[in-house]
Amino acid sequence: MAIDAKRLRSIVGGSAGNLVEWYDWYAYSSLSLVFAATFFPKGDRTAQLLSTAAIFAVGFLMRPIGAWVMGRYADAQGRKAGLTLSVGLMCVGSLMIALVPGYATIGVAAPLILLIARMLQGLSVGGEYGASATYLSEMATRERRGFWSSFQYVTLIGGQLLALAVTLLLQYCLDKAEMAAFGWRIAFGLGAVLALVVYILRRRLAETASFENQPADRPKSSLVALWKAHPREFILVAIISAGGSLSFYAYTTYLQKFLANTTGFSVQTATEVMTAALVVYMLVQPLFGLAADRVGRKPMLLLFGFGGMIVTEPVFSALEITSDPVIAFAIILIPLMLLSAYTSISPLIKAELFPAHIRALGVAFPYAIGNAAFGGTAEYVALWFKQAGIESAFYWYVTAILGAATIAFLMLPETKRTSLILED
Repeated sequence: MAIDAKRLRSIVGGSAGNLVEWYDWYAYSSLSLVFAATFFPKGDRTAQLLSTAAIFAVGFLMRPIGAWVMGRYADAQGRKAGLTLSVGLMCVGSLMIALVPGYATIGVAAPLILLIARMLQGLSVGGEYGASATYLSEMATRERRGFWSSFQYVTLIGGQLLALAVTLLLQYCLDKAEMAAFGWRIAFGLGAVLALVVYILRRRLAETASFENQPADRPKSSLVALWKAHPREFILVAIISAGGSLSFYAYTTYLQKFLANTTGFSVQTATEVMTAALVVYMLVQPLFGLAADRVGRKPMLLLFGFGGMIVTEPVFSALEITSDPVIAFAIILIPLMLLSAYTSISPLIKAELFPAHIRALGVAFPYAIGNAAFGGTAEYVALWFKQAGIESAFYWYVTAILGAATIAFLMLPETKRTSLILED
């Protein structure tokens, strides 16, 4: 049950890179309230947010392509190679966003360049999820895979939390005019620098035994091979990812905008509430991972599925009429604790379903399909319902998709017993 120093260094190193990747990804969402007018100057606030949310969604649509390209790459060249390539693309995308002039300077070229940069980031994150999930799951010991693999979401949430923290710091140091003029660019510039540092660090990571122990004549990783050999697993992972991703983005990134755009809190107060909630959410991931090591994966997944279906509508409805930030914080923790039962082991259950020669692609591509279709469009759908005057329909939309995911949870094997990760 002990973990050796080399393996621990690899898990920590891989996790640190994951944190920077997700910081760069979430900086867009965290700061979109600030820079929306820079790229989309016309229209009311909700219309501007719809435009930035649309580009946010396009970034998600690139994730299946990134998952396909880099999933195959990580299966063929190694998990370390996939991780290194993904963070390099993220560095380029963040640097482009940091430097692109606004609409007032270069007209429609500004949102076009923003779109291209976001597409690069989508490619990066599409590859990052599968490579990182595979790497951490293969590096973890058999008896503590839930615990160690939970650090993918610790660092994923940590990246989101870092983006919110940087936003808060900039808001404290700069006034609104300075923040809108150049402050938000600092956050993206920082992300580009951190990604470059991680690129250098990831080149020094150890490779996993699962990859190195494969024979030279192993079957090639491809979408055709994945579908032919694992159609059931493919479909289940896509459905699970749809419900899990939609819930994640509804309960985290969208809630920041919801608190400002619906509840009526200031942008700064909304950011503070979400930052505090995400700290707690991040810290409990390993605890839920340990619980999954003890009781199995399915009980945790079903806790999230049925619990999320019960609380989603009441939570959003309660937040609509909440005026106290402390009460809002307490309410938000309810769905986040239930979500932890899923996110702590989400990468692991997918990795345990596939053999080593096609594992990175098997984890990445069906996840990216479900994530792009439902996670990436979460904010846009929510804002569309709001603009149409039926905001509460979004709460039931989340509940319905989560219900489909819960059916998929019931159909999964207990991967704690049937894991295809053979090495310990």
